[in-house]
Amino acid sequence: MGRQGNSSARGTAAGSSSVRKPSAAVYRRRRLVVGGALLLVIVLVAGGFALAGAFRGGSQQASSTQPSAADSASAAAPSASAPASPSATPTPTAAATPTCNQNLVTVTAATDKPAYGPGENPLLTLKVTNGGTVPCEVNIGTSQMEFLVTSGADRIFSSKDCQASSEDLVKVIAPGASETANFPWGRNRSADGCKAVAAAPGGGGAYYIFTAKLGSRASPKAVFQLN
Repeated sequence: MGRQGNSSARGTAAGSSSVRKPSAAVYRRRRLVVGGALLLVIVLVAGGFALAGAFRGGSQQASSTQPSAADSASAAAPSASAPASPSATPTPTAAATPTCNQNLVTVTAATDKPAYGPGENPLLTLKVTNGGTVPCEVNIGTSQMEFLVTSGADRIFSSKDCQASSEDLVKVIAPGASETANFPWGRNRSADGCKAVAAAPGGGGAYYIFTAKLGSRASPKAVFQLN
C-alpha cells in the first residue's frame, strides 16, 4: 500500500512536469512573427494608397493633356469663317473722267441766219468744243450758259435775266467733239432781275451782236441783222 501511493504520486508529478511553459526564445519568435505580419499589413495598405494615388494622378494628367474626341473633331474641322477657296482678285475700277481743262475748251456763237425780216425770231446757238486729246466732262447746264445780245454799248437781252431756275448738266465730250444748245430769241429786251422793259429792239436793218458764254469762257462775236 505504501509503494503504490508513492508510485501514484510520482506518476502525477511526472505527468504534471510534462506540460511545460514556452521558453523565452519561443516568445521572441512569436513576437517577431506577429510584428512581421503587422508590418506586412502596413506596407500593403500604404502601397495600396500609393497605387491608388498614382492611378488617380495618372488619370487626371491624362485627362488634362489628352484632347477629347469633340476637341479633336473641332480642331480637325476647318473654321467656318475661313474661305474655302482663294478670293477672286477685285477688278480694278476705271478711272473717273477728268474735267475739261478750261484752256482747251472752245465756245462759239452762231445764228441760223445772217439777217431776219420783220416777225422772224433769231435762233441763237452756243457750241462748246473739247480741244484736248482725251475725253473730259463739261457742265453745259443753264447754270453755266448765257445767251447775250448787245448793240454797241446797249445791253439788249440776257437769257439769265428772267431764268426761272438754273441746273447743271455735265456731259462727257470726246476729243474734237462738240455739244450745242439753242435758244430762240423773241426779239425782246430784258433787264437784270427780270424787271419790266417797255422798249423793244429796233429794226430797220440794225445790226446786233450775239455772244455765247459758258462759265468764264466767252465766244467771239456773232453779228446778225434785224429788219
